[in-house]
Amino acid sequence: MPITDSMTLLWLVYGVLSLVVLLTGYLGLAFLPRLVRLPITWLVAGVMWVPMRFRMPLLEEGEFYTGLAPAVVVALVGLLERDSGLMLPAMMLTAAGAAAGVAFGLLLAWRSRDRDHYVDMDGRGVDMDDDANGAPPARRGGGGRREPVIG
Repeated sequence: MPITDSMTLLWLVYGVLSLVVLLTGYLGLAFLPRLVRLPITWLVAGVMWVPMRFRMPLLEEGEFYTGLAPAVVVALVGLLERDSGLMLPAMMLTAAGAAAGVAFGLLLAWRSRDRDHYVDMDGRGVDMDDDANGAPPARRGGGGRREPVIG
């Protein structure tokens, strides 16, 4: 069963926690406009989700462990071990993931900028707030708030 494999479980937990971080980060940036909020969120996603293959020496002489980990984690381990041969490719891959995340976030923000507007499929040019005759709400009389009437 794949859940009993510790690496699979580790990746599953990392994926769930990264989604929680992204969701709370996106909601935490709600005061920002969408054009800024989406690229920041996808920048963090690009940094967290870029995988990289690594090779780590074991206790026995000449033996190595090879695995897959997030590039930002590999870069941090390379920094802590002062191993520039490990850190430089991981940081380059992390920067590429961040750039791809920003580009994807800008694309999403650009594509969703016109979603709030109503498109009339009949071609009459009637806005959603217009009444059946095509008159905008300000011309209906009163222009102010109308109370509901029963009966």
